[in-house]
Amino acid sequence: MTSKLSEFSLPLKLTFLIFSMVLNCMGIVILQLSAAKITYDKLGFLESFKDLPVAFISLFAVNFINRAGMKNSLILALTIVGICSLILPFVEVFWFYKLWFAIIGACFAIVKICVFGIIRNNIPDEMSLAKTMNSVEASFMIGIFVVNTGFGWLISSRFSEFWKFGFLSISVLSGIAIFLFSRLRISEPDKKGQNNIFKEVSNLMNPILIIFLAVIFSILFVEQSFNSWLPSFYKNHLKVNSFFALQASSFLALFSYIGRIITANIIQRFSLSKYYILCISLILLVLTIIIGIQFADAEDSRVLLFLFPVIGLFLSPLYPVINSKMIVSIDKSKANLLTSLIVIFSSLGSSVSSVTMAVLFENKLLNFYPFYILCAVSVLFIISLIYFRFADQKI
Repeated sequence: MTSKLSEFSLPLKLTFLIFSMVLNCMGIVILQLSAAKITYDKLGFLESFKDLPVAFISLFAVNFINRAGMKNSLILALTIVGICSLILPFVEVFWFYKLWFAIIGACFAIVKICVFGIIRNNIPDEMSLAKTMNSVEASFMIGIFVVNTGFGWLISSRFSEFWKFGFLSISVLSGIAIFLFSRLRISEPDKKGQNNIFKEVSNLMNPILIIFLAVIFSILFVEQSFNSWLPSFYKNHLKVNSFFALQASSFLALFSYIGRIITANIIQRFSLSKYYILCISLILLVLTIIIGIQFADAEDSRVLLFLFPVIGLFLSPLYPVINSKMIVSIDKSKANLLTSLIVIFSSLGSSVSSVTMAVLFENKLLNFYPFYILCAVSVLFIISLIYFRFADQKI
């Protein structure tokens, strides 16, 4: 099974890379549109147009994927994203960004369920699944790095007014991924729909799963506080230019990639729960140091530019590690349904975080940005301890 997984690991990683680029270009869009005098409160709700369709579509996507097949569903989603990215550079109105992010969010819901489903149906044991998931999720971090670096160079060049044409590269990558998937033979479960999706969800629910979904919500709440808003924090609070803000933020993604690659290679030597708690404890330590420097040193201390990215080393393994622990403990027949719930609570955490951050930025409370994230990580730490206390029980 593992050897077969290696055959389609490249298209899986490329798919996550593509969706990482379109989902995490939000920081660039916020940076550019805020310069065009669009207010932060409007830009904060722009995130919801991406995340809420993910939450709404996810449950109903399970039936569609079960009937159409995971391979066909992936190809359809990639085709839609490729076409949308081809159109975006030629549209000027703000409402199209809302529509664009809504379509991207809906396609991502389908893709994530398919990718997790493929991995779950091919890998039976917890440690191997955790290793594979960290490896595939690592490409998501590379997407953040690539989009921030690529657009950063474009924005700072003499062709800055054509920054939206960078999305044409995403169309090309989508075409390559579609070609790779079209040549693969993927083992899939029987194609069938579920009789009543809400009944299936109610049967799946239990206290452990509810705590797990609260952890997922909290992780994405914290991650989104960095991914979309760190460039604006760098520019507005640390007074760096747009190019450097994007480049500095891209190093958060690079460190996150390194964190997931390291995790994929060493996770089999450790207990998942102990490794997870160690990572989150180190996040709290780094944030405490950042807050100490911010309030003890000059208000615009540039050392923060180099400390924030370090958090990526410890933040990035949390999501795939805890997903691995839950997914491997559930029947394969329920994997797609569980993944849809993961996608829903991930998108809700991301959306709520962005709206909250928009309020913070709109009211010029940037001094409290690190403290705000520290509070969110502390809540995540407490909920995670509760989850791992009962995680050995079967769903």
